[in-house]
Amino acid sequence: MRAPKNIQCFHFCGTKLLFSGKKADDGTIVELLASTLRRDIAFGTLLPDQKLKIEELRARYGGSNHSMRETLRILSTEGLVEATAQRGFRVTSATEDDMRDIQMVRFEVEKVALSRSIALGDVAWEGRVMAAHHALQKAEAEAVSSPDTLTALRWDEACRAFSYALIEACDSPRLIDLHRKFFDQSRRFRLAKMREGRLDWAARKQRQQGLLEAVLARNEDAALRLLRQDVDAELQH
Repeated sequence: MRAPKNIQCFHFCGTKLLFSGKKADDGTIVELLASTLRRDIAFGTLLPDQKLKIEELRARYGGSNHSMRETLRILSTEGLVEATAQRGFRVTSATEDDMRDIQMVRFEVEKVALSRSIALGDVAWEGRVMAAHHALQKAEAEAVSSPDTLTALRWDEACRAFSYALIEACDSPRLIDLHRKFFDQSRRFRLAKMREGRLDWAARKQRQQGLLEAVLARNEDAALRLLRQDVDAELQH
């Protein structure tokens, strides 16, 4: 695989990102670190309320003091990390109250964005929604038969891609940014349900097929009803 621009080589060694050759661009390093920490928060490698010490994180993931602080600042704006009174950082809590709040806000954002997409989306958008749905069904079938960590990661990315495809025609960068933020905050709960065997795969498939059909038919009422059911099912015990 070709290395990203300005980086001669990078690879995962456990969870640590190792950079060699020409000095990597700070922005690229921060982007890679943020992606890795998001993944580890989502998968519970970094636990809710866990303190995040710069030196420990550098030993585990690599990067400089500056790049790690910038990474934590970005994750704090996304709601995945919180600054503490002692000017440190910790992983955001993941209580049932947190889950219900994320569930409520995520649906309200996606509801507005999906309504606008149904009104504004063109035929090309419909094609992207269909393609994302097809990819999600393949990922879900793989997750059912082989629920390992790599499969779970691919499945989670397919969930994100389908959710994004549904709302991408909303013509509002701010709505899309809010969607990404709250979808990422919901990852821990969705992946926990998967790991614990608490997802009803058959019901998910039926809801997603119904949602696709409602969107293609521009049936806003049915689409919003199924969207609500899908968000609730992902974020309920």
